Amino acid sequence: MQIIRDTNPPGSHLYSFAESVDFLRAVGRGGQPSTLRMYQPAPNVAFGRRDELNPRFSTAQQACKDYGFIPQVRPVGGHAAAYHSGCLIIDHFQADADAVSGNMKRFTEFGQMFTDSLRTLDVQAQMGEIEGEYCPGEHSVHILLPDGTSTKIIGTAQRVVSGAWWFSTGIVVTNSEPLRDVTTAVYRDLGLPFKPSTVGALTDANPLIAIEDVEDAVLESLNQRGYC
Repeated sequence: MQIIRDTNPPGSHLYSFAESVDFLRAVGRGGQPSTLRMYQPAPNVAFGRRDELNPRFSTAQQACKDYGFIPQVRPVGGHAAAYHSGCLIIDHFQADADAVSGNMKRFTEFGQMFTDSLRTLDVQAQMGEIEGEYCPGEHSVHILLPDGTSTKIIGTAQRVVSGAWWFSTGIVVTNSEPLRDVTTAVYRDLGLPFKPSTVGALTDANPLIAIEDVEDAVLESLNQRGYC
C-alpha cells in the first residue's frame, strides 16, 4: 500500500473527480499501486448528480462562490457536502479483482472503522444518519457534543471500476462555522431539508484534536484491519 500524506500547504489543492477516477482506473489495470491519499482540501462543495439536475442548481453554485467555496459535481454520491482546509480527505484506492461484490459491505466496515478511530480521540462517535443532516446516509458518522447535540463529522462515497475500488471519506476536524454557513445557503437554494446544527467539527467536542491526531488514528485502524 502506497501512502501519500500531501505535503502541500493545507487548503491549496483539490483533486477533481475525473483526476481521481483516472488514478482509480490505473490502479485497476496495475499501472499504479493500491494507494491511501490523505490531504486537506481547498474550500469546495461537492454536489451530487441529483443536485446538478435541480432547477435551482445555478443559484446554489453561485452561493458557493459567494462564500469562497469552489463548486464541483461528482456523478456518484448523494447531495452537497462542503469541505475546507480544516477537513481531512482520505481517498483509498484498492486493487481488487472482485471490486463490485463488496460494495455495500465496505460502507459498513469503513463506517465502523472510522467510528472506532474517533472514539480513540475521546469523542462519542456513532454510525448512522441523524435527522436533517447534509448529504444524508445510513453510514454517516456523527458525534455527540457536550450540549447534547448530534453533529455529522464524516461522510463517505465510493466508486468501483474493473479491478479496483475507491472509497473516499471526508472528516471535519476543525472550523465548522464556514462550512455551516455555506451549507445552509446551498441547501436553502436547492430547496432541500437541512438542519444547520448537523454541521460540526471534532474540535467542537474536543478542542485539542488536530489533523495529525486524526491521521494517526485512522492509519492505526487501517493497519489493525490489514488495509495498509
